[in-house]
Formats: sequence, C-alpha cells, structure tokens
Amino acid sequence: MPENSSPDLAPITRHLRAMFGSRLLIAAVNHLAVFEELRNGPLSVSELRHRLVLNERPASVLFPALCAMELLEYNETGSLQLTDLGRHLVQGHTPNLIGYVGLEKDDPGAVEMAVRLRNDGPLDTSQGVSFVKDDDAPSPMDDAELSRMFTLGLAGRARKLSPIVAANLPKSNGHLLDVAGGTGFYTFEWLLLNQQATATILDRPAVLAVASELLDEFSQSGRPGAETVRERVTFRAGDMLTDELPNTDILLAASLFHDWPTETCQMLATRFATAIRPGGELWVHDAFLNDALDGPLAVTDYSAQLFWNTKGRCYSRQEYRQWFIKAGLQPTNENIPTQMDYGLIRARKL
Repeated sequence: MPENSSPDLAPITRHLRAMFGSRLLIAAVNHLAVFEELRNGPLSVSELRHRLVLNERPASVLFPALCAMELLEYNETGSLQLTDLGRHLVQGHTPNLIGYVGLEKDDPGAVEMAVRLRNDGPLDTSQGVSFVKDDDAPSPMDDAELSRMFTLGLAGRARKLSPIVAANLPKSNGHLLDVAGGTGFYTFEWLLLNQQATATILDRPAVLAVASELLDEFSQSGRPGAETVRERVTFRAGDMLTDELPNTDILLAASLFHDWPTETCQMLATRFATAIRPGGELWVHDAFLNDALDGPLAVTDYSAQLFWNTKGRCYSRQEYRQWFIKAGLQPTNENIPTQMDYGLIRARKL
C-alpha cells in the first residue's frame, strides 16, 4: 500500500534547494548590490528593477527570496525596503556581514547566478534550457538517455506524492488527462481509486517509454485493482504547446506551469480550458509562492532552482487564478496542501 502515513520528505528537498537560495543571497550582496540601492529608503519594485537592470522573471525570483530571508520587506505602499536584519548588509552599517558573505563571492555557482539574473537565464542556450523545449529546437526530453535519467530521477517524488494527490482529486467515472504526465504515477493512483474511469497521459515519446515500464511494475504490484489500470490508460505522444489536446473531464497539470514564463503559462491555461468539457475541472499541483510574493522560504529556494534549470519560476496562487479567469475558467478558493511544500488548486469550466 502507499506509505501515505510516512514522514513528509520536505526537509530533504529544502536542504537541496537551499543551495540556490544561497547563490541568490551572495549574488544580491556581492554582484548586484541590491542592499546598497535601498540604503537611502524604499523603492518601488519597478524602480528597483530599473536600477538593477533586471527583467520581470529574475526580479520575481530574487525579491521574494530576499523577503523570505527577512532581509527585505514591502511597506504599506508596496515598495521594497530594508529590514533591520537587511541593514547589516549595507556598507557603513556597524557591524555588517558584507565581508563575511563576500568570502563566497567567487563561488562559481554564485557568479553564474549573478550572470543568469542579469540576463534572465544562461548566456549559452545553444543546447536548450535544461529539460525545457526551445521554440525552434527539439525538446531535450526527446533524447532517450537524458529523458530516462530525468524521468526516473523524478520517480521517487511522484511515488510519494501521487497517492496523496489522487485522493484529493474528484471521484469520477469519466476521463482524466494528465498533461506532461512524466512517470504516470499520478494517473495510475487515480485510476486505482476510480475503477470505472479512463485516462490519457500526454508527454514526449521517450518519456512515455519510461512511464510504460513503470506501469508494468505498478500493474504487477498486487494492490487490489492495479491489474486493471493498464487497460484503462492511454499513452499519447505529443507536444502540449502545439498539438491538439483530447477532450477530458479532469485535466491534471502537476509540476508543469513552473517550467515556463508567464506568457506561456497563460497560453497553456487557455489551451487546457479548451480541452476540458463543460462541468469539468483543471487541477494544478505545484509549490506556490505567497500571494504577497514574500515567501515562503522553501518555495523561494525552489523558485531559484527552477530559474536556474528552466524558463520558469514558482508562481503564487493569485497568479494562477488570474490565468484561469482569462482562460474562461472559474477558480475556487480552495488551497489543499499535500506534502513536500506542494499543494493543489483547481478551477471549473462552467
């Protein structure tokens, strides 16, 4: 049976992702001089972005992280200002820790983080951006070896979270579309709980080859009903950005939007809304920033990791709900926590 009662594994992922938050801090102090820009008083987000020469995405990664570290805060007008703690990173303040942080200023990861903040990503994108498809290039996930490594690397997280997610999704005899379904575990677990339902997993062909192997394992696990899952799931190779999506009653987007910039997220929300039948629902499972964009720290660290590896970042629930509304969906106010700093939100198609 799934180990739903086992400990939340968030401490492990938090320690892993803290590396990226540390790089942000070192870059902010020693390469971008964020705190020096604020030494004379608050600045609006747009003015601070202008002075630091930062695009929207890197600013939306850096500023929430520094707020989560309790070094910056928003005042009553929405401008950013130093906290009492943050003043200890300003030249002339006695004492300060600028020199102490500066001991790590030549760390290759911190130097590269500063480069990526200034350029909204790596300078060299000739090989694509990590595991995200470029507009005019093949998806890195079409490489069989790379795709297998990455998909199996995510399998442990999916095994842990999928039973929890499946238990919170609607009970249904209808159809589930799992977009960019990866390992397939979210679909497998949902079908196990909904014995009359069917599902489609949409992903790149090389990813689906791995998911098929994992389905063999799942179907032979001996869990009641697991042997029926294979006959009720369809693997559909495709590109969610361009290919027609099958109609569905429930569409699951798990750890998906955070790979993409805001304009792509809005486009995806609109495409997903078109695929959902009237009365159906879009469910998003992801890690969410506070609506105030000031934390939590575990999610701002994750956002920094995503900024490093993808074209996206973590977004707030408010940002998602704005996309849903523009796509013609009706978001609910529910915030359902799962584990590992993730949660669920949903929107209905009327």
